[in-house]
Amino acid sequence: MPAAANIFPASDGTIKQAAQLIARGKLVAFPTETVYGLGADATNDKAIAALFAAKNRPDFNPLIIHIAKREQLDELVEPNDAADQLIEHFWPGPLTLVLKRKQGCAVSLLASAGLDTLAVRMPDHPTALKLITLAGKPIAAPSANRSGTLSPTIPMHVAESLGNKVDMILAEGKCKVGVESTVLDLTGETPTILRHGGVTRERLARILDNIESSTHDDPARPKSPGQMASHYAPKLPLRMEVSEAGPDEAFLLFGPAFAFKGGALRLNLSEAGDLEEAAASLFAKLRELDQPRFKGIAVAPIHEQGIGAAINDRLRRAAAPRD
Repeated sequence: MPAAANIFPASDGTIKQAAQLIARGKLVAFPTETVYGLGADATNDKAIAALFAAKNRPDFNPLIIHIAKREQLDELVEPNDAADQLIEHFWPGPLTLVLKRKQGCAVSLLASAGLDTLAVRMPDHPTALKLITLAGKPIAAPSANRSGTLSPTIPMHVAESLGNKVDMILAEGKCKVGVESTVLDLTGETPTILRHGGVTRERLARILDNIESSTHDDPARPKSPGQMASHYAPKLPLRMEVSEAGPDEAFLLFGPAFAFKGGALRLNLSEAGDLEEAAASLFAKLRELDQPRFKGIAVAPIHEQGIGAAINDRLRRAAAPRD
């Protein structure tokens, strides 16, 4: 059974309590606009080690560092003109920037997997921002779930996945975006999307020219979260771009239900074909379909444009062969 006793509705008092736990090196799950994050003091080596252990996350997979004020960024990394332009348009929001780590940066080297770069973002959620501010430290926060499994978009997802491995879960309903932040590498000659997410490539291209998408993930040495070959995975095998499911499969639809046949249980990400609605419910509906009575999960085709690129990225990694 999940350890629900550590779930507390977010309030001024519980956020203050959570900040005190972070300052003491403890782990706190908290809401963001994307998914629930598992937070630890990014400057505390022991806290970061405990975070990796709680998630069973490979320690070569770097974490995203969350800040609440623009000034904090200058203490951690070396910003550039491109970063300044993007921050003006997209922060706070679901965009993570990978920048050169500043000499003397206090963030644990374990949090950045020993790289000379750092992935940083400012979440667009009042509870997250207040928690970071009260903690007085940047907070390292991957998704609050066991590594490689479906990301949590409601508090009970966290409890079911991590149980008593997290000291406190700040609860504030469902996350509005539903998929993780976009990760954009600004350390090379060309801005490169390392992970598609809540800010679409189309929106980024209105600010910066010549944005590329990474085509050579290195699972043995990722530069950002979300680059592992198998990731965001349900327990059942998953197959994509399916118009007809078997009688022993669960079926995740997108668009008018009459266009698809079969499936023992059918759920629709968006009957209207709305990609943002689909993103917001993706992980929750995959969890609902991930039942041992089924042989697998079939997923209907989903448009690649806009946030559809992030949805398909998560599904491709969920469908990837597992070790």
